[in-house]
Amino acid sequence: MVVWETEYWLVRFVFQRGLALIYCLAFLVAARQFRPLAGENGLLPIEEFINQASFRDHPSLFYFVPSDRAIGIGAWSGVALSIVALFGGPYWLGDPFAIPASMALWTVLWLLYQSFVNAGRLFYGYGWETMLLETGFLAIFLGAGSRGPPVIVLMLLNWVLFRNMFGAGLIKLRGDDCWRELTCLEYHYETQPLPNPASWYVHHLPDRFHRLEALGNFVVEIAVPFLYFAPHPFADAAGIATIGFQAWLMVTGNFSWLNALTIVQAITTFSDGVLAGIVPIAPVTRSAPPRWHVLLAVLVAVLVICLSANPVRNMLSERQIMNTSFDPLHLVNTYGAFGSITRRRTQLVIEGTTETDPTPDDWHEYEWYGQPSNPARRPSQVAPYHLRLDWQLWFAGMRPQPGSRQRWLRRLLDRLLEPDDDVLALLRSTPFEKASPKQVRIVRYRYRFSTPEERAGSGEWYQRSQLGIYLGPISRPPQSAATDSHAESSDR
Repeated sequence: MVVWETEYWLVRFVFQRGLALIYCLAFLVAARQFRPLAGENGLLPIEEFINQASFRDHPSLFYFVPSDRAIGIGAWSGVALSIVALFGGPYWLGDPFAIPASMALWTVLWLLYQSFVNAGRLFYGYGWETMLLETGFLAIFLGAGSRGPPVIVLMLLNWVLFRNMFGAGLIKLRGDDCWRELTCLEYHYETQPLPNPASWYVHHLPDRFHRLEALGNFVVEIAVPFLYFAPHPFADAAGIATIGFQAWLMVTGNFSWLNALTIVQAITTFSDGVLAGIVPIAPVTRSAPPRWHVLLAVLVAVLVICLSANPVRNMLSERQIMNTSFDPLHLVNTYGAFGSITRRRTQLVIEGTTETDPTPDDWHEYEWYGQPSNPARRPSQVAPYHLRLDWQLWFAGMRPQPGSRQRWLRRLLDRLLEPDDDVLALLRSTPFEKASPKQVRIVRYRYRFSTPEERAGSGEWYQRSQLGIYLGPISRPPQSAATDSHAESSDR
């Protein structure tokens, strides 16, 4: 068996840069959001993680150092190391140090992000988190320098891409009837978690286009993935189809770095001959990886094959579960998305008032970066940045009332009453710049995209109708109100 080829040096070079960029973004999100969400005083405090989880089942460095200081150091260290990887730090050392340095760098990145994913719990429970960890683990063994990568590691990355795409196709095929009827995309752009500026326009395209889209979705996710393992140029064609499909998803929605990461994975379906015409970089030399590197890659392949049993069994099951890990290190996982599509958008809007006995006009809305609130505001483009609080608000809106998994919502309202500057930084704007609100509540609405005629008349992107109060009103404790009153008197 051939386990290395010189024609993949450039593939590795480009893949590592793309992965480093996504790692950098992921750590930047952690630096800005982890502490208010899951830090010492977070909506889901890290102390809960320490008390409820075992290190064996949820390994994390923060299990031993559960502090905001450690979280900040870990996140910004990840950003710095990602930048080193982005600029090819290990390649600077040359042979024979490049490969060990590369392995050490990618290992530290993987361990650091593993710590955030496990300690972040609900706010890190997305498929692209475990996908980044699985992809990052395999990146450890790609090597660097003038020597080519072990091709078996590239094949393992193809295997991740295959489960990513094929799993998403299967869960749609087995899931909502509208996928089999080719009508799901008539609803998806309006009801997806975070619509983007193009979503309104695509939603209003003819139904015939949406049916053709749904059919193309099945072709790319069900048929094309088998070509990832085919000889060139068939694998190249499969990679191009996958990248084009993911680019369309990026243009029409906000799905964090899921699409960008899938595009990076798809780079491994190419050969250097394909990339040479796009990337003006040529390999320094053409030489095989050292034998110890090849042997290590083979051992990793054996490990992945053994750990693939449960993900494959799940993927082929009639009761397929999406985005699931079967080992505590998230080495081999199962993926999938949007097996069912909501037909109507239920939206949660948080409001506050400075009045003790407010009238309907006394309630004012908080604005979000990604979630719709003001019907006149155009949907925002935020991906590949990940707005974790916005996503959880979308999930919460699917329920008629908050459950045990939404206990963070009550804590969010408490932080708005205090108010907590770190939490407020996660929102686009607050209606209260000087005085703190006395009461806050969450109102449940039905949202739909305006028709072209409605938007031409009102300028609003959405039409909405109130369904009722979801949570609250919640008031500040008397002592907090007294403290604020005293503070305001002192200011005057």
